[in-house]
Amino acid sequence: MISKRPFLFLLAACALLPAQLLPQSTSSGPYDYSQGTSGWPNLTRVYDMPEVPDVELGNSPRLDQLVREGKLYLSLSDAVALAIENNLDIAYARYGPKLADADILRAKSGGQLRGVQTQISTLSTGQSAQRGGGGGGGDFSGIEGRAGGGGGGVATGDASSFFGTAVPNLDPALTGSIDWGHFSNPQTSNFTTGTNTFVRESSNSGLGISQGFLSGGRGSISWNNTRTLSNNVRTNFNPSLLSNIGITFRQPLWQGFGRSLNSRNITVAKNNREVSDLAFKQQVIQTVAGIQSLYWDLVTFIADVRAREEDLRLSQKLYDDNRRRVEIGTLAPIEIVRAEAEVAAREQDLTLAVTRVQQQETVIKNAISKNGLMSPSLLDAEIVPTNHIEIPEFEQIQPIQDLMAMALQSRPELAQSRIRLQNTDINLKGVRNAMMPQIDVFADVANNGLSGQVNQNFLPIPGQEPPPTPEFFLGGLGNTLGQVFRRNFPDYQVGVQVSIPLKNRRAQADMAAGLLEKRQAEIRLRQSENGIRQEVKNATIRLQQARAQFEAAEKSRILQERTLDAEQKKFNLGASAPYDVVLAQRDLALARTQEITAQNSYVQAKIELYRSTGQTLQINNISIDEAASGNVSKPPDPIPPTPPVPQASNGPGIQSLLR
Repeated sequence: MISKRPFLFLLAACALLPAQLLPQSTSSGPYDYSQGTSGWPNLTRVYDMPEVPDVELGNSPRLDQLVREGKLYLSLSDAVALAIENNLDIAYARYGPKLADADILRAKSGGQLRGVQTQISTLSTGQSAQRGGGGGGGDFSGIEGRAGGGGGGVATGDASSFFGTAVPNLDPALTGSIDWGHFSNPQTSNFTTGTNTFVRESSNSGLGISQGFLSGGRGSISWNNTRTLSNNVRTNFNPSLLSNIGITFRQPLWQGFGRSLNSRNITVAKNNREVSDLAFKQQVIQTVAGIQSLYWDLVTFIADVRAREEDLRLSQKLYDDNRRRVEIGTLAPIEIVRAEAEVAAREQDLTLAVTRVQQQETVIKNAISKNGLMSPSLLDAEIVPTNHIEIPEFEQIQPIQDLMAMALQSRPELAQSRIRLQNTDINLKGVRNAMMPQIDVFADVANNGLSGQVNQNFLPIPGQEPPPTPEFFLGGLGNTLGQVFRRNFPDYQVGVQVSIPLKNRRAQADMAAGLLEKRQAEIRLRQSENGIRQEVKNATIRLQQARAQFEAAEKSRILQERTLDAEQKKFNLGASAPYDVVLAQRDLALARTQEITAQNSYVQAKIELYRSTGQTLQINNISIDEAASGNVSKPPDPIPPTPPVPQASNGPGIQSLLR
């Protein structure tokens, strides 16, 4: 029968192992993915699933608070707050820092890094409805990649992290084994065993714990037992029990040596946590800039509707005047047809303007809610912007050098690139260390013990007297452990192992490739800096252009209004033809469109200037902590008693214009 006592005793003894050899417990509170679950004293907890809450796909209460009588009254600040609370691009980006925390935990175990996500998404804010005359960028190009671990990102990967000296496994591992076997071996001579058929039953049990250390060393403690029962008549003990407890330690002295070397993945993972925070900040900036662009586009499109309504009113007035004059015989009937054609053209322009507003409302609804158009109340709600474009009388722009310095300091993309460059230097330490010769020292210490029962079938060698019974070895597991801990039979071994590469071509190639990639990264960083300076310069030029265009368009609209008024008076006096009035009306309509477009270009230029200088969050008083939590503390703006946007005289609402 197999004796399980040694193995069971070892399992019980594992509870006496030092706590520092086992995973440490964590404090209560929010789940920290960089710490993992506790393993001591409850070892089964290391197999628990991490706590990952389900995705919250419900909208924030702010959205319902802004709806009244089927209309969504939306200020710019509320649009930004709703985007922070409900936008799915930001919701997706919130998982980035948590993934980075998980990578820190992986690095603490000695594992290779997975890398962190640095992708910037514009799925919900990157496309505005078609503008009448351009201006403002509603479509932002995405930036994709992974940072730190050498991951899949073409622009941000660091291949050097996969090469170099391997980091030892820093997680302690507890191993145990038990086996039993029956063996029959025919013997050519019975001198050794006293029989020509040697039969034995053997059961083995073992327990051990091993761990790597940041110094590069690896150590293990093992306890092994072997119990043997056989038909050997020459042995003094049958059955017998052999036990030993051994400690083994191996420490590199050159290649693989050093705490800073073997903790490099932990350092990189912590840096990547900062990269992930910066990527989240960049996502918030991009989303805020996108929702602002969408909001002002909607304001512009609504203003365009009002302008088209006024154009239609003027065309309708001309048609009515021409019809009366035809009726009294002072005007040719063909002028009614011309005026009617002009009314039809203005009606078409109005229809296009209204549908563009509806398209823009759809885009905004998708950007400020988690369920998009799934909600019937949101699907049918008309968005009423409560802000309008205001252009200051004087434009105060900081010196371009100050703006460029601000951008280089504030843009999260540059901070990410600088951290990645630091990670490259850290990873190259491992590649450089792999070029060194390998010199390891090792030490093994073991204590042995033997116990057993007197072999009742002992048969002495012919011609010799039976030896006396060695009572020191009689007993069981207790006697064996006593010998072990008294160190009656110790083993010692120390040594040095040296391995010197004679060509070292692989390590040289890895080091050369790592340095070349670092030089490429330095060039990319300089390109990014130059590109940001160019963005800032272009943003200031664009702002100046937009302001000049607005001033010119405003003057042109005023002059066209005067021209139309004068042409209308001349027509009333019979000094002008109806076609001249139609041309004046068309010129005024074009001037209004240009003025509205110029207003939009100006506000889009301001958005781009703030984005390019990295001041979007500061200008809009946005807390990155609130963005990370998805809860904006600022209450919704009060709903105005009437929409502030001017309405046409006795004109229908936007939603009813197509009915």
